[in-house]
Amino acid sequence: MYSKEESLKIKKEFWVQFAEVYPRKWILYDTKIKDVTFKFYVDNKKAQVLLDIEPKEEEKRKIYFEKIESLKTILIEEYLPEAILERNFYLESGKVISRIWVEKINVSLNNKSTWKSIFDFFNDTMSQFEIFFYEYEGYIKDLEANS
Repeated sequence: MYSKEESLKIKKEFWVQFAEVYPRKWILYDTKIKDVTFKFYVDNKKAQVLLDIEPKEEEKRKIYFEKIESLKTILIEEYLPEAILERNFYLESGKVISRIWVEKINVSLNNKSTWKSIFDFFNDTMSQFEIFFYEYEGYIKDLEANS
């Protein structure tokens, strides 16, 4: 077990190295859609690339998710074959969001020998996610268009 300070140091080193290996600007919070964000996540069991849809208005969350869900075949066949789509994903806080994600298991933030595979996974997966998002951004953003 690591102390809180050691864990923070490892986490910081991980993200600094990732930025050095793949020095580019990711979309992340800059989707131009309020409360729709891309995220990287890693712990001691898995790494994930996430698209979280969490507008406060339930109807907006539903529409954005359904638009992406209507593109599921394209997303899976052309971009991310391992993508998981979940309309009602429960966060630890109890908050319900919609989430689309891809996950790599058997990797660990605390095991530096897995970092390269995590970095490659993050880069490849997020790149594909971003290409998909840019390709269908107009459709996803347009709350007036029917899915």
